Amino acid sequence: MSILELRLPRKKILITSVLLVFCANLLSAADRPNILFILADDQSPFDLKMYDPDSKLETPVLAKLASEGMVFDGAYHMGSWSGAVCTPSRHMIMSGRTLWHISNRSIPKRLRKKGAPTSTFVPADLPEQTMAAIFNRAGYDTMRTCKRGNSFEGANKKFTVRHDSTKRGGTEQTGSAWHADQVLSFLNAREKSKDADPFLIYFGFSHPHDPRTGEDGLLAKYGAVNHKDKKSLPPLNQKQPQLPFNYLPAHPFHHGHPGLRDEVRVQGVWENRDEATIRNEIGREFACSENIDIQIGRVLKKLEAMGELKNTYIFYTADHGMAIGRHGLQGKQNLYEHTWRVPFIVKGPGVKKGRTQGNIYLLDVLGTICDLAGIKPPKTVESKSFRSVLEGKQQTIREVLYGAYCGGTKPGMRSVRKGDWKLIKYDVLDGKVRETQLFNLKDNPGELLKEHHADAVIKLNGNTPKAHQLNLASDPKYKEKLAEMEALLLSEMKRLHDPYRFWDQLK
Repeated sequence: MSILELRLPRKKILITSVLLVFCANLLSAADRPNILFILADDQSPFDLKMYDPDSKLETPVLAKLASEGMVFDGAYHMGSWSGAVCTPSRHMIMSGRTLWHISNRSIPKRLRKKGAPTSTFVPADLPEQTMAAIFNRAGYDTMRTCKRGNSFEGANKKFTVRHDSTKRGGTEQTGSAWHADQVLSFLNAREKSKDADPFLIYFGFSHPHDPRTGEDGLLAKYGAVNHKDKKSLPPLNQKQPQLPFNYLPAHPFHHGHPGLRDEVRVQGVWENRDEATIRNEIGREFACSENIDIQIGRVLKKLEAMGELKNTYIFYTADHGMAIGRHGLQGKQNLYEHTWRVPFIVKGPGVKKGRTQGNIYLLDVLGTICDLAGIKPPKTVESKSFRSVLEGKQQTIREVLYGAYCGGTKPGMRSVRKGDWKLIKYDVLDGKVRETQLFNLKDNPGELLKEHHADAVIKLNGNTPKAHQLNLASDPKYKEKLAEMEALLLSEMKRLHDPYRFWDQLK
């Protein structure tokens, strides 16, 4: 018992204790860091020079962020049960929950556990346990700008300041500058009112999602045009980015989602996979991505002028990757590395400079920012905090990574990765397509197939694949490794409550 307690009556002791706790909480809230979470809409990590040094895309602001912070080589979105892959991805970001624990529509009635209630895996009050709600309760000012739709509306409503609108045009009012303007408006108001509360800003863009209508100057820089004539092809231009090294004119088998919008109806591409179309579309994407970089620069400059940058954790990522010609695909509905992986950069107090593997999911962001801010997350959050990785104490937080896509025919695609080894399985079109792919990503980082060895493809993309850069699933030398990865996939599917099974998992 303290001297103070000896001199005070019991009632006064209780009041004094409450006041001391209250004051301590106020102090801790004032000392908490700011969070700036930046999200691009559809971006492969391999668009950026930090992941592909040969990329023509210029993003000096992100490059500086990467040089001063940490770049993750193993950041993934877990997957999707919808053709709109961004929908479950953003649900996972907001809730910190795994793919099969975020929406009941992901689990068909016929596949739910017999007698189990429809809310088996989804808490009824989940919006109250999401990003903004958690940080509101901790005394943060929460602000959001992003596209409309394909997201978690219940969670989005919890932001105290919200300016959502889909901006995919080529001007300041119709493009990415609009989103930056909303953040700057929030910061200007904060500065004017001398607001000292910590902030959480969700800074989302509508680009480089199609239609990739870039600003004229940036389109010209990358030799691209906003092609709209379905009956003709866009012109080739020396300024255009080259074809991706894992480009194909067609995927070797059907992806399993007939009529998929991203593969057949994207303006400027449609079903074309010729060199002129793909190079022009990547040029359009680069124009949109460089504009995002410019807008991020505006916000960071403002934070620096306000003296708030040093106490701010900055996260840059995307909701998922994209194909755009890689493997003969156009969209985001696949599990190759260019689409399953996401770019991921973090800078902030105590974050070590350099690169790391990480082995994180986007859903881990919520648990991590809670950890960094000294906030205890609710029990609904399934994130693994990767704070230890940011501080250089660990290289990874997981050994095994699981991916899923079943927005088309079921059960769809599944993937599992452990170390350098990766398995992808396809069971689609009512059993008409059943394929297995096994890659060693150290030897074959581009997941090249036998089709990549064709003379026509080599001539187009200018790279000669090495003989061993193939799908190894049918190679007898890797029979044991294949069996190991198959067992690992099934184990992850069971652990994560994946309701589907593949043709060879039903034995």
